[in-house]
Amino acid sequence: MLHINELSYRIEGRPILEGATAGIPTGHKVGLVGRNGTGKTTLLRIIAGEIHPDDGALTVPRGSRIGYVQQEAPGGEATLIEWVLAADTERASLLDEAETASDPHRIAEIQERLVDIDAHAAPARAAAILAGLGFDEAAQIRPCREYSGGWRMRVALGAILFLEPELLLLDEPTNYLDLEGTLWLESYLKSYPHTVLMVSHDRDLLNRCVGAILHLDRGKLTLYAGGYDDFEAARRAKFDLDLKLKKKQDDQRKHLEAFITRFKAKATKAAQAQSRVKALARMQPIAAQVEDRVIPFLFPQPAKMLASPLIRMEKAIAGYAPGKPILQNLSLRIDQDDRIALLGQNGNGKSTFAKLIAGRLAPMGGEVWGMQKVTVGYFAQHQLDDLNPNATPYDTISKLMPDATEAQKRTKLGGFGFGADKADTKCANLSGGEKARLLFAVTAFHGPHLMILDEPTNHLDVDSREALIHALNDYEGAVILISHDIHLVEASADRLWVVRDGTVKSYDGDIESYRNELLGQRGVKARERRAASAESGEGRVSKADARRDAAQRRSELAPLRKAMQTAEKKMETLAAEIAKIDAALADTALYTRDPGKAQKLSLERGQLAKRLADAEEVWLLATETYETAAVEAGV
Repeated sequence: MLHINELSYRIEGRPILEGATAGIPTGHKVGLVGRNGTGKTTLLRIIAGEIHPDDGALTVPRGSRIGYVQQEAPGGEATLIEWVLAADTERASLLDEAETASDPHRIAEIQERLVDIDAHAAPARAAAILAGLGFDEAAQIRPCREYSGGWRMRVALGAILFLEPELLLLDEPTNYLDLEGTLWLESYLKSYPHTVLMVSHDRDLLNRCVGAILHLDRGKLTLYAGGYDDFEAARRAKFDLDLKLKKKQDDQRKHLEAFITRFKAKATKAAQAQSRVKALARMQPIAAQVEDRVIPFLFPQPAKMLASPLIRMEKAIAGYAPGKPILQNLSLRIDQDDRIALLGQNGNGKSTFAKLIAGRLAPMGGEVWGMQKVTVGYFAQHQLDDLNPNATPYDTISKLMPDATEAQKRTKLGGFGFGADKADTKCANLSGGEKARLLFAVTAFHGPHLMILDEPTNHLDVDSREALIHALNDYEGAVILISHDIHLVEASADRLWVVRDGTVKSYDGDIESYRNELLGQRGVKARERRAASAESGEGRVSKADARRDAAQRRSELAPLRKAMQTAEKKMETLAAEIAKIDAALADTALYTRDPGKAQKLSLERGQLAKRLADAEEVWLLATETYETAAVEAGV
């Protein structure tokens, strides 16, 4: 069990943790939640040993490895797969030693340990994790330096998952993932065999992946059973109960104070009055539970509504270089009240499509109507880094309102949560959530007809995300949403478009059916529907769709195929080494010329034969798994 005992920590004299206490049983998966700035990351860093508490203690089960994703993203010439494999330092060390070891006993120990830790299957396992995080086979053999910071952080996450520590600490792991990667991570964490403590503001992930919620509030920790919805209900009930108890105590206090005031001067009642004074002194006040209200988002409505469709496309083409289109055959329309969520893996063209809609990218072909009339507000995460670090929110808004009075500017800022203290704070000193609020203010400032929001929730806590949902639902313009937050998509979007295979198409199902499709859980009912549709002559699958389905099934089999091929290559290498030794031992003169060498070679052959038998067992299992999966997939 992970024990957190009376933990205290201060930053520049400000208490972050004050006597925080909690216990997490081994093997449990727990979500760590709390408002932005309450100290969640600080607590993870203390558990990971990066910083030390001022008071209190931590107890971690003996021998437990702690896995925590570092803030520094991997770089250099190492390929992604090499970087992930290097995370298992024991495996890497044993493989290096195996290359130079000469003592037969040590060689045997090394090989036995490699078998114990399943070292020979490690490349296949690492490849499967990277594939789940969005890296195909070609991407996995590219150097880390070729990727941006966000993609490299995915690699860092993959390395920690590959290491499979007994205590896994995750700090907003979905911030660098798309929806598809988030769904894969959700599935992975459900079957993770060890303890997980995860900071997340994604309520859907918390509802599906954890069995308890650890709430950090005002420096204290409280553990609640269940997912996020269960926690929210329990916290609300506790809040209401505390209010009732406080009211009851306040009534008792008023009654005692009235008795004391009335009778303390009367000799006949002096004893009773004195006893009431003592009772009042013993009464411990119940702290007033002041609920922290999140500041709402206020998006100004479009000044002039336009007739639908706002934008219409016919066979439009989008890309960056002549002759190299990213998206083709775009035949779509966007109406004035649309709420559209763009689905699809990163790299498929979601951002390209968003730039086309925003007018930041001219179409390479086809027809696009309406863009000249439509005003667009564009929110993208990378724009947070583009904010002038030395400018204040007041400076930023002043550029957009050059003729307004100071009162008007500050009123505008107040609508987005920037009071007198924050309005004059440099952007460099704002939190991620505050920078996001400022960017929302800039995005929606002119009351656009269409807002494009690309991962708007990465720096928002759960309550702020709820406030964003309310604001989007009140907004009368159109919205295009790109987000890995399933709850936000379900609560805000009424249409789903999928970006894949070089185009954008409407998706007829809901987010749950899309989830099941991605995770390969369509099952018997889907096959029955396809069969019934084929018999009735309706919903026939085109050859192009059939080819795409087949390609998708083949890609899902890639990690299994790679594991089989890796085991096969290992067998070939070991067989070649044994053949060399057999050739040397076939020389009868060796036994009289150098009996010590003959004995050493015989011992090495025995060890190699054992490794070959192990590799054959791995190969047989991998082959059986691959062939079974191939039959089920119809490949």
